[in-house]
Amino acid sequence: MASEESPMLVRTPHEAVYDRFTPHQKRWILSHVSFVGLLAMFVQVTFVPSIPRIAKDLDLMDAVVSLAFSISIFASAIGSLIWAPYSSFYGRRKIYLWGMPFLCIGSCGVALSASLQSLLFWRFVQMFGCSGALSLGIGVIGDLYKLEERGTAIGAFFSITLIGYTVAPFVGGAATQYWSWRNLHYSIGAWGLLEMLFIYLSLPETSHPGTLGIDKLSSRRSIHIVWINPLSTLWLLRSPNLFAVMLASALMVNTIYVLVVPMAYTIGVQYGITNEAIIGALVLPNGLGSLTGALIAGRLSDTVIRRWREKRRGAWCPEDRLRATWIGGLIIVPLSIGASGLITTYIGGPIGLALNVLCLYANGMGVDSVTSPVNSYNVDVVHSRSAEATAACIASWSLILSATSSLIVPSIERIGVAWTNIIAAVFAVIGQGIIFLTIRYGDRMRASIDVGFSTIENS
Repeated sequence: MASEESPMLVRTPHEAVYDRFTPHQKRWILSHVSFVGLLAMFVQVTFVPSIPRIAKDLDLMDAVVSLAFSISIFASAIGSLIWAPYSSFYGRRKIYLWGMPFLCIGSCGVALSASLQSLLFWRFVQMFGCSGALSLGIGVIGDLYKLEERGTAIGAFFSITLIGYTVAPFVGGAATQYWSWRNLHYSIGAWGLLEMLFIYLSLPETSHPGTLGIDKLSSRRSIHIVWINPLSTLWLLRSPNLFAVMLASALMVNTIYVLVVPMAYTIGVQYGITNEAIIGALVLPNGLGSLTGALIAGRLSDTVIRRWREKRRGAWCPEDRLRATWIGGLIIVPLSIGASGLITTYIGGPIGLALNVLCLYANGMGVDSVTSPVNSYNVDVVHSRSAEATAACIASWSLILSATSSLIVPSIERIGVAWTNIIAAVFAVIGQGIIFLTIRYGDRMRASIDVGFSTIENS
């Protein structure tokens, strides 16, 4: 287990495993898995602006069609819990190739849907296929980059992935308004097919030699299929450290949902915006802020790690990386979400809209200033199961946010947008308080329940 009595700041024998690929090869692999993550984010978010048109075409109520979005959150959670442990057994490359056919077939199924049952089934298949993109991508980064480099790499990964979150609402709204939601999903299926071809031709296996479960078998069949309990991944969260940072980051991500999910009923109504494409475009500032925050926080967390190791004369404390979350979690996130609620309630016209756009940008930047170091921290502390730790975190986010998001609109209707946003801001501050406690007592928390924590020799 890592502790403050770690070795001095010298190159360890374990670091040689990160020299298997040249810097150019690492950048190529990073860009490759980042664009797969971009596709997954695109699949999830483009659906939302098309809900009214799908409801009209299938003669259903909007609320009924929105079940498909809830189904996609559930599929993302279940899929990530399945793909991540299998990637530790069979390898990252194989799991990427196994997931993509589900995405392609599911996309075509969504495009062909003529009933609610068909739409829900194929939407589940579609999201299940791409649900491992984030956890596998972070797992690949953990395979490629050593301790003081991976925060920057994970920041770059999320900055590319979040382009999908940034542009997908606008693209989804525009495609629905001026083209066809069915053609949009056919296009997503074709994109998935191209990604699968690129992975097959150019993505190497990145797992460290001898670490895969299948490599450790004394004998195996030509087609060796094993059962891995997907819930075993969630068992990692029995660690107080992993559970604490998961919950804290979920409270941060929740503020994005509070801003974005009811946007048509808050900012849209207050400023007279009814066009789906324009409402989708209002998400752009939040996505751009997330992109900026991921890049800055990733590099900052690496800098913090190096400086604190130097202060301790080489000793490594994993929780040092979480110190990079302070500004985003304690200041930017609470102020941006609280200010947006007050502005929407009390300031009308172009000035109010412009200030809301600024709040959306700041909120995205603040949230990813927290989540990027948290994801890097997960890789640091359980490096051998980095994809699984990420999957457990993301799946838990999905389950928590699927519950909280259902309360947002009723809360706004009951107590108003200002108080709803202020409550979300308070929870964000509580989340940052949880991170503070993890930084302060992280070594004791790790000592209480050891889930196979990494040391400086193997992280």
